[in-house]
Amino acid sequence: MLKAALKGKLSAKEQEILPRSFDVIGDIAIIELPIALKKRQSLIGKTLLSLLSNIKVVALEQGEHSGVFRRQKLKVIAGEKRFVTVAKESGVILELDVAKCYYSPRLASERLRIAAQVKANERVLVAGSGVGVYPLVIAKHSKAKEVVGIEINPVAHKFAEKNVVRNKFQKRVTVHLGDVFALPLGKFDRIVLAMPTFGVAFVPRLLKFAKKGAVLHILDFAQEEDLNEPARRLKELCKASKRSCKILKIVKAGQPGVRRYRVCVDAKV
Repeated sequence: MLKAALKGKLSAKEQEILPRSFDVIGDIAIIELPIALKKRQSLIGKTLLSLLSNIKVVALEQGEHSGVFRRQKLKVIAGEKRFVTVAKESGVILELDVAKCYYSPRLASERLRIAAQVKANERVLVAGSGVGVYPLVIAKHSKAKEVVGIEINPVAHKFAEKNVVRNKFQKRVTVHLGDVFALPLGKFDRIVLAMPTFGVAFVPRLLKFAKKGAVLHILDFAQEEDLNEPARRLKELCKASKRSCKILKIVKAGQPGVRRYRVCVDAKV
């Protein structure tokens, strides 16, 4: 669609390197462009804006999500000058700032996969809950007794508080700002670690929150040639912590780089 609209406006070489895909969050389109198309960013942004009636902002990625707050540098190249939007996912409504909060629509199916496993009356912990998407999707699509989300990014946490109220889940979802390891949270039947940058390395510190027989869903990164590597490390870390660990499943949850995957390791401890 974008390539066809830009035919005759870009050279053959530029057409070859024009991205085939981009993310849409609410009414904001986020696109990554190679350096060779830098001088064409305004044209590309305006063309994309004209093609999609639901899009009001086109933003250019200027780096990956980084830092403990998982923020991303973006630049508006077409449309309204803002980064705050309202998105919908799996029946929940999410307000967020796409530059100051981490949220990936590409993980929507993974969130539903986890929610489908939650049993009635479970107490669920989500570490790295961001704007509240994991807790809200789990609450919406399961009969969990309580879902607790912990987020260290103060901006994301403020949006999470708003989103819990907006979706009317105040009775079953609570969100807290701070370091998950420093909070008195009690024990849980299920724990989701939604921060692949930290991955299984954080599990030993999370085990104090896990009931005997608790299920873990741990996001991590793995190379294509060894997708089982995070699971092996998880077993070793649990053994060192004197906890049993049974790997239930290893699921591909996206491909953020060449031969590099985001995976979710499901385990019972």
